[in-house]
This record gives sequence, structure tokens and C-alpha cells, in this order.
Amino acid sequence: MTTPLLLSSGVLDPVGSAARASVISAFLVFIGLCLLWVFTLASQDDRPENLYVADRSLSPVFNGFALAGEFITVVALFAISGAIALFGYDGFASAVDSVLALGALLLLAGRIRAGGHYTLGGLFSLRASGRGPRTAAAVVTLVITIPLLIVQLRAAGISAALLLGMSSNAAQVLCTVLMGCLVACFAGVADLRGTSFVQVVKVPVTLVTLAVVALLALRKFSWSPGALLSAAVEQSTDPDAYLSRGLWAHTAGLGPVNTISDHVVVLGTAMMTHLILRVAAARNGWCARRSTSIAVGLTSAFYLLLITVGFAAAAVVGSEVIGGVDANGQGAPILLASGVLDRASTARVVLITVMACLAFLAVLTAVTSVTFAAAVSLTRDVIVRNGRPLTDQGEIRALRSVVVALCVGGLALSVAVSQYPVEFLVTFSLSVAATCVFPALVYSFYWPGFNRRGLSWSVYGGLFLCTVLTFCSPVVSGTDYALWPEAAFDWYPFHTPGLFSVPVAFLLGWLGSRRPSRREEGDSRNPGHDRVEAERTGW
Repeated sequence: MTTPLLLSSGVLDPVGSAARASVISAFLVFIGLCLLWVFTLASQDDRPENLYVADRSLSPVFNGFALAGEFITVVALFAISGAIALFGYDGFASAVDSVLALGALLLLAGRIRAGGHYTLGGLFSLRASGRGPRTAAAVVTLVITIPLLIVQLRAAGISAALLLGMSSNAAQVLCTVLMGCLVACFAGVADLRGTSFVQVVKVPVTLVTLAVVALLALRKFSWSPGALLSAAVEQSTDPDAYLSRGLWAHTAGLGPVNTISDHVVVLGTAMMTHLILRVAAARNGWCARRSTSIAVGLTSAFYLLLITVGFAAAAVVGSEVIGGVDANGQGAPILLASGVLDRASTARVVLITVMACLAFLAVLTAVTSVTFAAAVSLTRDVIVRNGRPLTDQGEIRALRSVVVALCVGGLALSVAVSQYPVEFLVTFSLSVAATCVFPALVYSFYWPGFNRRGLSWSVYGGLFLCTVLTFCSPVVSGTDYALWPEAAFDWYPFHTPGLFSVPVAFLLGWLGSRRPSRREEGDSRNPGHDRVEAERTGW
């Protein structure tokens, strides 16, 4: 079934013309209230430390809820539920991996807080002084951030276009631009304390909304989970393969080895810069671990509901209809919210409106957190360190400028690639985080012999390998779902590089650290160097 046929039949209009005005009006009111709340929460403090980490005054429970909110992104909400609706077991495995990856963050949370720094540059400099580690951190931060912005803004455009009853590429691009501009306004005045309040509110709202949708779907099948799952299998595009590995084209081929590569990459979920900033904002190491433990519990509940919603979408709406809206199923939650109640009921309009508002809230918080953390890292590790000295107000102005530049750049790129299948950029971003951040932090925290050369080899070598393997993988060429399906240079058989890039990054860090560089040898002969370096950098 093609998209034009679906458009002509009205299947892609989950709201309906009679209720659209009410839904859009309520949605716009919600957007206005969110922006008003954000500007009210915006800090007037001119101390950078307060903006960056809220003076490390957040309680463990509050910060734990906020950390859980960081995992409730529009990509998780729409892409993972859509993957489950379309591809069954493969999407389910992806959701489980995301939860298990939190164990890596829980393992390192206390060490991250004990390090005393809240940017990658600061953490990379624990055993490697100078500008080099901070520059490497800035490069990695940008490579992680930009792909996430592109995909999240695109997902926002798709969900908003569905709300308007239009799913053409032009409508999605227009909605992407409008949503991106709104998010840029939010991000331009954000600080950690303000975004924390919004993240905390988002957690119960998301859990309650997903629970209501899941229960309404179960009601259609006489409250029988088995009947719902059977209907999901029957409504899928391939009932025989729906509950088996391999229906998702990304996971097909080379048996379980490809799946192992995917599992390794999910480590990057816990190594994102905005999560590191959040953990570093805890009062102490115990509070960091406590916050992370709370976040693990809440995030597990979120993914459990998300899995239920994914299967329910397949059962109620059908995989073919969901795939007609978007090849990756990103419209599944809204389509499910439209299908669980009678079309003429007021409750249906309310439920669709709440789901649309939740989508906007997820975009608002996720994009803001990612851009804010990236801007903090770039400001502290590049602008402040390498430029002329800045006053506190000058540093804050620089931070705001970087935030807006990142939002505008991400929005422009999202619009430019709107006609291409670029969802693999999320996997690439996770791969870079797993390859360039995880090994470097493990070595920095647990190996006293780790040095500047080891860090550079691990970070830049891992980044180079991630880029090459991704470019030469089936997600870029040689397959129907690739960026350029007509080309064929996919000599690397896996769609994620983690199986090789993460072990190689560890190996490069070890090899590079076996012999110190000339500069470090000179530093070791100069006992006053560490004191001078600390005074120069301010750490």
C-alpha cells in the first residue's frame, strides 16, 4: 500500500476534520503555557556555575526523576514504539537494550561526580592535561549532538504533521521548522534547574498517558494480553516472523553477530553528554548513585509501557497502515491513541491532544537538554580555555549564542535531509558515545597509567573507525533502507560499528598509554607543571 493511496482514503488523518480545530487549539495553548513556564523558570543569576549544574543543590530524588526524564525522548517515544509495532521482536530487543545500558551509567555515576567536572573536557583531563583532551571532547560532543538534533527535530515534524492531518513531505518540513523555532526559543533561555523542573513533570505525565493508552487497547481485547499479542501478530506484515529475530532489515544477516554489535552500541545510550552533566550536578557521589538508581527504576517502567504500546499499535492499527505513514513507524503512538476510542467521542479528542502535547514536551526537553549540555561543553572547553578571558556575563552570553547556533544548525540540516532515510544517525551518535566516551572514562577512572597520547589515540582512532565503518555499512548503501540504495560500497556487513570500534578504542588507549609523549615526559621532569596548569585552566 502506497502513501498516496493512504492519503486519498483518509487513513493518515488520525484526528478527523470535525475534531481537528479543538485538538490544534488545545495543542497551541499547551505550547504557549510551556513557553511561559520556561521563561518563568529561566534563571536570572549571572553565575555560570548556577546555570550549568544548579550549584549542585538538587536532591537525589528530584535529580533522579529529572535523569529519568532525559531518557524519555521523542526518538524513544516514537521510534522504539514504531519499531516494535512494525518489527516485533527486533524492536522489543532494542527497548530492552536501552534499559540494560543504564547499568553502565550506574557503574560510573559515583566516579563521574567524584571527578569534580561536568563536561567531557574536564573528565578527559583527569589524567591528560593541556588543550588536547578538551579539544577532543569538543569534537566528540559535536559529533554526538548534531545527529541527535537532526533526527529528533524530524520526528517532531512527523508527529505535528499527523496532528494536522497531513503527512506529505512538505507538511512535515514545515512542521519541523515551526517546532524547531519553538524549541530554539526554549533552549535559548534554559538552564539546568529550569529544565530539571520540566523533566520531572514529564515523567509522571508520560507514564500515566502511556498507561491509559495501553489499558484502553487491552480493553478492546477483553483485557487479555495474549489476545492483544495474537492480534498484533495477525496484523503484522509477516505473521510468521513477527516474534522472531530478523524481521527488521537492520538485524538480518550474519545471525546473532549482528545483534551483538547492536548490543555493544547501546552502551552509548548512557554515555551522552547531557546525562554526564546531569550526574555531575549531584551533591556528592552517593547522591549521584542514588539518582541513577531512581532513574533506572522509572526508565524501566517507561520502556515496559512503551513495549506494550508498540504491540498494541500493531494490534489495533495494523503494521501496514503504520508503515504507510512512516517507514520506521514513528506515527504509531498517535495512530494508536486515535484508534482505541470511538471516533465521535470527546475522550478520543482529549487523548489525541494529550499524546500530541506529550510529543511536543518530549521534543522540547530532549533537544534542549542535548543542546544545553553541548553548549556548556563547547563554552567551557573551547571558548573559555582558548580565547581571551571572559567575565561571568560574557561567558553566559557565549553559552546562549552557542545554544542558538546549535539549534539553528540542527534545524537547517534536518530540513535539508528531510527526504532521506537518516534514522541511522541516531545509531551513529550512540556508536560514537560508546566508542569515544566509554573507554576514555573507564581508563580515566580506573587506570592511573592512562595519559594524553592514550586518550588521543582512543578518541580520534575510535571516531575515525566509527565513521568509516558506518559509511561502508548497509545503512548507507546497498540495501533498500540505505541512504543511497542504488550505490553499493557496503563492504562492512553490520549496520553498527560497535562490535569492532569499542574494543579497538580500548586497545588504542592501552597502546598509546604504554609510552608517554615527549610533552608528558617534560611535564614529569617539571614538578611545578601540574600546579601551573591547574592555575591556568581554573580546575
